[in-house]
Amino acid sequence: MSRISYITPENFTEAQQRLFESITGGKRGEGRAPEDLLNSEGGMSGPFNPWLRSPVLGDAAQRLGETVRFESALPPQLRELAILIVAAKWKAQYEWWAHERIARSEGLDDRIIESVKAETAPELSNPTEMVVYNFARELLDQHRVSDHLYDEAVELLDEAGVTELVILLGYYTLVSMTLNVFEVPVPVGESAPFVGTEAGPNRTEP
Repeated sequence: MSRISYITPENFTEAQQRLFESITGGKRGEGRAPEDLLNSEGGMSGPFNPWLRSPVLGDAAQRLGETVRFESALPPQLRELAILIVAAKWKAQYEWWAHERIARSEGLDDRIIESVKAETAPELSNPTEMVVYNFARELLDQHRVSDHLYDEAVELLDEAGVTELVILLGYYTLVSMTLNVFEVPVPVGESAPFVGTEAGPNRTEP
């Protein structure tokens, strides 16, 4: 159960309504009715219900997330690999639940997904996947990146790609922190992917 109650649309303030419309009217909501982005309790899923408590900052965060998800030059497989690494690091239930499915749909190998979930080094034959994995893990684990790994990442992703990777890792760390602090649960009927943790995810992919 979430630590905070769900705010339903009929109870939105004007600022919360604007945030809701920004989310549902953006790329996350393409091809979906606004109510499709609500969970079984009538509230917003993922980090968005907590972010409704601070609509100004919540909107800034969700716009960054929309850009990271839908406008990044990083190929979808690399993007989802990096997101799963963050989710596994934080044991962020909702984040993993949502993006494991997306990663599979984008063609990320099941064996890689399971290794990332277990936080064991996956067998990666693609050098770009390898550098994204090593870069993300080193940054998340050590809070720094070595010169050798930085140079390798720039060579394979160029400076713009490395910048986008860092922003992606930062955004999904923010999402993970939000999900874990407010104990956002997985949807009804779904199993939390990380056993023994307190929280679990919802239904709208962040």
